[in-house]
Amino acid sequence: MTNKLALAGFTVIAIACGISAQSVYTPDKGSSERKAILDALRVPVERELKQKIVFVADKFNVQGNWAFVGGIPRSSDGGEPNYRNTVYFEAKNEGAFDNNFFGLVRKTGGKWKVVKFAIGCTDVCYAEWWKETKAPKAIFDITY
Repeated sequence: MTNKLALAGFTVIAIACGISAQSVYTPDKGSSERKAILDALRVPVERELKQKIVFVADKFNVQGNWAFVGGIPRSSDGGEPNYRNTVYFEAKNEGAFDNNFFGLVRKTGGKWKVVKFAIGCTDVCYAEWWKETKAPKAIFDITY
C-alpha cells in the first residue's frame, strides 16, 4: 500500500513539474495554432476598429494554454487602419495613441478565447495582465 501511495505521489509531482516547466515558444508562421490564436483576437479588434484587420505580430509567445500577442494592426490593404469612426480617433489626433495592439488569449475547451486586449497603448498596458488573470509571467516581455 505504501509503495502505491509513493508512486501516486511521485506521479502527481512529476506531472506538476512537467506542466510548470513547459517552455515558451512562438508558433510558426502559417501554422494552424498561430492562425487560431490570431483569428480569436481578430474578432474583438475588428469590432472595436469597425474594419477588417491584418496583424503584424512582433511579439508572439505561447506557454501551455496561454498566448500573448503584440504588434501592429494593418488595414486589409496593408496600410494603417482608419481610426476616424472609432473611440481612438481623438486620442490619435492628440498624439496620445500608438498604432499597436496587444492580446492575451487562453485555450479553453479546445478553442482560443480572448481574455484581454488593448489597442493604441502609449505605455506598457499589459504589464500586470499576468497578475490579473493568473497567466504565466514568462509569456510577457515586460511585467510589474
